[in-house]
Amino acid sequence: VFSVAVAQGTPTTSETLSIIANGAELEPTELVSEHGTRLHRLSAPAGPVTMHYEAVIDGQGEPAPYRELDVVSYRRPSRYAESDTLFATAKSEFAGLSGKDLLDAVSSWVGDRLSYVPGTSQPTDGAVATLLARRGVCRDYAHLVIALLRALDVPARLVSVYAPGLFPMDFHAVAE
Repeated sequence: VFSVAVAQGTPTTSETLSIIANGAELEPTELVSEHGTRLHRLSAPAGPVTMHYEAVIDGQGEPAPYRELDVVSYRRPSRYAESDTLFATAKSEFAGLSGKDLLDAVSSWVGDRLSYVPGTSQPTDGAVATLLARRGVCRDYAHLVIALLRALDVPARLVSVYAPGLFPMDFHAVAE
């Protein structure tokens, strides 16, 4: 399953996806989530698989519609954002803060306590493991920010975006 395509509803001028295995082009099935995330699923034979994706974006997509269920879901603890475990830490570190001041404080707190070290975390690590290790990558930083915000009853989720300025362009995980 590849998660490389721009979200559904994003205005694109052009878009190509090519997946090749053993010299033959494979046709994926496109799956679209309720938020417009486009995934491409396929079965490939053993051996190297080459994927090429390119899109030219013309503007911005519409924000996802407000759903009351999202607010509930993005305030709850999850596998990677163990907000229930970090509740005491969040309450003591960010007492009295709200709004943008709270968002800035949580982001700065995480940035000050972690070191960006590729290859030091596992894909299964959550926010607690990241805080204990004091290092990780963008995904780990985002999980910790999300967990702390959720512990303070602020809805937060992880989203993948394209990181500007990287060559080649690549995905980046951020807290929303």
